[in-house]
Amino acid sequence: MKPRVLVIGSSNTDMIAKVPRLPRPGETILGGQFTSAAGGKGANQAIAAARAGGEVCFVGCVGNDVFGDQSIAGFDREGINLSYLRRKRGASGVALISVAADGQNSIAVAPGANAQLLPVDINRAQSAFHEADILLVQLETPLPTVIAAIKQATKAHLPVILNPAPAQPLSYKWLRCVSIITPNETEAELLTGVKVTNEAGAKRAAQALHRRGVKTVIITLGDRGAFISSETIHELMPAFESEAVDTTAAGDVFNGALAVGLAERLGLRAAVQFANAAAAISVTRLGAQPSAPKRKEIERLLRQR
Repeated sequence: MKPRVLVIGSSNTDMIAKVPRLPRPGETILGGQFTSAAGGKGANQAIAAARAGGEVCFVGCVGNDVFGDQSIAGFDREGINLSYLRRKRGASGVALISVAADGQNSIAVAPGANAQLLPVDINRAQSAFHEADILLVQLETPLPTVIAAIKQATKAHLPVILNPAPAQPLSYKWLRCVSIITPNETEAELLTGVKVTNEAGAKRAAQALHRRGVKTVIITLGDRGAFISSETIHELMPAFESEAVDTTAAGDVFNGALAVGLAERLGLRAAVQFANAAAAISVTRLGAQPSAPKRKEIERLLRQR
């Protein structure tokens, strides 16, 4: 039986321009290749989880435009359950992405229909919480909706992974209900005030999050790997070596694969290693959802390691 992953979050269409380097404020840079691809943190994570071997249910909102049509078609191709996907009048979400030659990126998001994902939509999806093994949420939809999802998961005794992106301050009250939090360096600093530039900084930031009530902290550190901090584990899991082309969805792929690994009860270290392998493959490809690897690719890299 496949691990059942419930993902609640955003769905966007990414407009991607390759540029020599990221522009400074007020600067225009002539770029090269332009592509568009399905994106949005929630949708990216849902696609990543499905390709990593999960049975995925996605709760989100898309507009009644061509971008919404394309998003639904993409979910259907991956076999994702869309029973609780809502279509709203107006535009779907769009992200404008610049990708530099070194793989770094700059992203601006117009949320569109994602802003209309409301707590009432979470209430309509109650049965999905009881049918899942794990919940994965992010912060690219309204915060009251994210809180409603976490509360619903708590009632259903469902483990919660919170990817706190885009970064914003979070209330201690409901942060205690999160099973695992997965910030990157920037997000960890915003949440804790601790600058994360190395493993020591990651450890201090993780301890600050533990004091706020989160039992397990996984801080992603890009090409250095991921720092795990739990009741019994405090260590850096090194990244797999890869040549970065586009880092746009590496964090999303990591989280989607992590959810699958944990739902399969691989154990925390093994689940993070599984997620690291998926992320390492993703950065070698252009685009968000197109970069998410399939299960056999992840397992092949793990065997090589």
